[in-house]
Amino acid sequence: MAVVLTLSACSSAPVGPGFYRVSRGDSLSAIAQRNGRSVAELARWNNIDNPNRIEVGQVLRVAPPSGSASASGALRTAPQSTTTTTSPPPRGTGNTAPRASAAAPLPAPAKCGPVSLRLPASGPIIGTFDGRRNKGIDIGGADGNQVVAAATGQVAFVGQLRGYGNLLIIKHSNGYLTSYAHLLRATVREGQTVNAGQAIAQMGHTESSRPMLHFELRCNGVPVDPQQSFPGKP
Repeated sequence: MAVVLTLSACSSAPVGPGFYRVSRGDSLSAIAQRNGRSVAELARWNNIDNPNRIEVGQVLRVAPPSGSASASGALRTAPQSTTTTTSPPPRGTGNTAPRASAAAPLPAPAKCGPVSLRLPASGPIIGTFDGRRNKGIDIGGADGNQVVAAATGQVAFVGQLRGYGNLLIIKHSNGYLTSYAHLLRATVREGQTVNAGQAIAQMGHTESSRPMLHFELRCNGVPVDPQQSFPGKP
């Protein structure tokens, strides 16, 4: 009983870079899509036998373990099953991923090369990156405002994702992904190659209280501050 209570109390504690804590309504396929990974990779890294069974509060590795190959090779464009897995509260038994502990420091995620980004939309920055509550930046604007690709790459995902609304993800070189959320609609398709500055979507407010673009930059699945890669930054 004490162990169960301890795990439950820790379920909202922050997790380190390269890891993700499962929330109610998550599915392994959605987590994989959000981080530019395949379901097979997440299942392998976390010793998951049944990808349809994950638990609320479970900590999953979403970046490659040290020394393993990253997912910078083949692009994964085919979404997995979008059936949401509603899981019971975490238990002390069962096939779950190892949880972070003080005795086992979290390994650093694989590093990416340098990247230079264009501003994906015109408007004021109304939310800044902190790596925890906000894993990207928020740019204000109006419904229908143009959204452009921040860098050249290939469209990896177009669809809806819980918490992000209408979402578009682009895979770039050097292990980077950019994501564009709360869109009114996308104007490109999965598998399409896009150039930096090319129009890819229209700003909207799906799953947000006002028209805005939520923009994220991820290095091997780990959120990093995109403002450090915009023009004028060293």
